[in-house]
Amino acid sequence: MAEFGSEALAGYTIAVRLFIFTLLPIWGLSNAAATLVGQNLGARQPDRAERSVWITGWVNMGFLLGVSVVYVSFSEPLVRIFTSEPGVVAAGAEALRIWSYGYPIYAWAMVMPQAFNGAGDTMTPTKINFFCFWLFEIPLAYLLALELGMGTTGVYWSVVRAESLAGLVGIVLFRLGRWKQTMV
Repeated sequence: MAEFGSEALAGYTIAVRLFIFTLLPIWGLSNAAATLVGQNLGARQPDRAERSVWITGWVNMGFLLGVSVVYVSFSEPLVRIFTSEPGVVAAGAEALRIWSYGYPIYAWAMVMPQAFNGAGDTMTPTKINFFCFWLFEIPLAYLLALELGMGTTGVYWSVVRAESLAGLVGIVLFRLGRWKQTMV
């Protein structure tokens, strides 16, 4: 982001803070999913563990869908709470708006790794995160932003694509059900 100047970087920083702030409630719910998976696997109730994860994911998705509507609709006023610099507001609002398009799938990108963690499987989330964020998002951000000339917009879209990929991969691996075999 520093490639694109101080206004772009400042706007990005404000958007990241808003982004993280609204992820905090679903982070807590995602952690609850880990607890429910661990407890239910320990009680030899894998179906109940699975149901707990799906319920948590749908609740998180509903919450983030609502946040997404607010952020898409009011991205500029929200960024203006923190600054009145037009360039910073424009950059922050664009980041917030673009990231918000992916909010519903981010719920799954947060719940699924915690479900694996609750089952005692920490390697699956590690592999998902390493692949989706280190091997996919960073090169994609570089490609879109610099090589394809999309600038900051390319960086913002790389986040949406990487988070979406992490959520989808998590869902696929969760549905395979290997985590149910873990002895807790």
